[in-house]
Amino acid sequence: MSLPILFAVLAAAFLHALWNALIRLGGSKIHAMVLLSLAEVVVGVIVVIMRPLPIPAAWPWIIGAGFVHFAYKFFLAHAYEQGDLSRVYPIARGTAPMLVAIVSAAVALDHIEATGYAGIAILGAGILLMARGVFTDGESRRLLPFALGSACATATYTLVDGMGARVAGDAVGYTGWLMIGGGLGFAALMLSRRGLRDLNVPARDWMRAGLGAVASYGAYAISIWAMTVAPIALVAVLRETSILFAMLMGWLIFGEKMNAKKGMAAGLIVAGVMLTRL
Repeated sequence: MSLPILFAVLAAAFLHALWNALIRLGGSKIHAMVLLSLAEVVVGVIVVIMRPLPIPAAWPWIIGAGFVHFAYKFFLAHAYEQGDLSRVYPIARGTAPMLVAIVSAAVALDHIEATGYAGIAILGAGILLMARGVFTDGESRRLLPFALGSACATATYTLVDGMGARVAGDAVGYTGWLMIGGGLGFAALMLSRRGLRDLNVPARDWMRAGLGAVASYGAYAISIWAMTVAPIALVAVLRETSILFAMLMGWLIFGEKMNAKKGMAAGLIVAGVMLTRL
């Protein structure tokens, strides 16, 4: 992985942590995800009207990815209803690279050196340490099934999007269609269940959703592009440095606890990322 790709994926990691932090602001996290999803549709439409239509071979990947992104949003929003950013995010994001690496090795998607797998293992240890508080600090364990469901969806869309973008040959347009499909699906289901009250909100909430949608598109577009030019599993691991950004946002914005265990976990994550560069 070259340095330009490395820094691009780190920028994507920051943007991903940013839109997750925006979801945590305010009251209902499901309500915030509905607004974000609708804003993503607008961003997606703006993007796709400036790009050529995907080739026919790309449509099955786009449709399949839309369902997976819907599942991801569903699990993530419900997880944030139960837990803090600095707990949900490490579990939801950290489990996914392990699954991606296992599948990549099993089906020979990409060649990864031994140091890459060592980095993944160390990163996993750091993530587990960071997430340990859900068991020891009296936090709600109800977040676990939702966070793990989000992790499974993340691992699935990482593989689907990486391969789908390679088929499409246009990461920018491909991501735009993902925003439309995943955003429409989640918003339609939630609004059918909860009614239209989620749309009657102050302009401030819509502005926050718009900022989140732009950050979400940037995060996904950069990551998917990187997967077209670098090993999918290594991009997936490096992207999980977003956990560090989320940890800092949780501490500085939401006043969540920062202690030695979290610092140690952060060190392991950084070490794991460095090993993936060797």
